[in-house]
Amino acid sequence: MSTQGEVADPVPVPVPARWRTAMEAALYGPDGFYVRPGGPGPAGHFRTSVHASPLYAGAVARLLQRVDAELGHPQGLDLVDVGAGRGELLTGVLGALPAEVAARVRAWAVERAERPDGLDPRIEWVAEPPAGTRGLLFANEWLDNVPLDVAEGGHYVLVDRDGTESRGPAVSGADRAWLERWWPGPGRAEIGRPRDEAWAVAVRSVERGLAVAVDYAHVLDARPPYGTLTGFRGGREVAAVPDGTCDVTAHVAMDACAGEGAVLVSQREALGLLGISGARPPLAMASTDPAGYVRALASAGEAAELTARGGLGDFAWLIQSVGVAPWPV
Repeated sequence: MSTQGEVADPVPVPVPARWRTAMEAALYGPDGFYVRPGGPGPAGHFRTSVHASPLYAGAVARLLQRVDAELGHPQGLDLVDVGAGRGELLTGVLGALPAEVAARVRAWAVERAERPDGLDPRIEWVAEPPAGTRGLLFANEWLDNVPLDVAEGGHYVLVDRDGTESRGPAVSGADRAWLERWWPGPGRAEIGRPRDEAWAVAVRSVERGLAVAVDYAHVLDARPPYGTLTGFRGGREVAAVPDGTCDVTAHVAMDACAGEGAVLVSQREALGLLGISGARPPLAMASTDPAGYVRALASAGEAAELTARGGLGDFAWLIQSVGVAPWPV
């Protein structure tokens, strides 16, 4: 068992293994990075939009209210958080909703780690998205941690538990077809097929509503020539070593995940439509309402971080509507 700031004993990984196998063991195997009891969770190692500001949960709450209206304000309104971490987003959204709406919400945290102590009892803790969701399914920085294989020169890349890589067998079958369609050309590629499949399963769990995936991403005409695989530990970017002592992550080929009718926008655009603006309050307010001005200035700073170019604002929002009007239009 580890606590924040400690490094756990390495997780056993087959030697050498394809990256998908190594990531699965390192992140989700016995005593893996994300499932280790007593660990600090994602917030202890990297900063997401959820942790950056409560404004983010407020924006998700407003999106849920839009879906609620589309559904005719049902008695049971589902909010499903896939890759819920320690339940921070769900807790924030429930707190940001009007009481009469929150009373109708069925909140589901989808996570492979154990339920944390002290979590709001209204939040159900499950391992898979519940079937028949009517409401909003939201996946913030989940797909980047769905394990995948890495290829170079038409061959799988193998990795030892210390991060040393070697050449593996030729890529074949469905993986080869995926590369030809979604990541053609020379260089190093990350085979995103498992992310496509995971997202399709999540979307199929929605009976009516919206499914939203938010992540750092790239599209076909801007694939990174050397890939994006990396690690995080204690708030710092580190080498991707699949031994369970650090996060192992790669950006998402989000256009490959998109289903028919899906909308792909930047976080900057999505949050702008949900009322998040980094505009500074008028200076005159500093004289008429000094305390209000300070609060507004702090809020503007948080909004600016959430929508910043070159930062969180460049994250992609993949939005799939199921039986409701598309958003945004």
